[in-house]
Amino acid sequence: MMYMHYCKRCHRVYMLNGHKQNCPKCRDAITELKLSYMDYVAMDQDARTQLCICCADEEQLQKLSTTYRMYKYSKWYKDLQKQLPQPAIIA
Repeated sequence: MMYMHYCKRCHRVYMLNGHKQNCPKCRDAITELKLSYMDYVAMDQDARTQLCICCADEEQLQKLSTTYRMYKYSKWYKDLQKQLPQPAIIA
């Protein structure tokens, strides 16, 4: 599935598969948008430019963004958990 993301550092909207956490260009954190891929491709160039302007504003970006709620089941999250030190269990 394709998801729309915004990178604050690059000021770009990206179409990425899966629920990515980092920009493919600068590796900074990205924001997943509520905007579907089909809605994005239906936009003309002016609407896409306006979207980037809105995303550059932190308050508007919060309104346009979404939180992927099933992240605990995603591969990147499971891989991250494997890398973190596990707490010792004391009986």
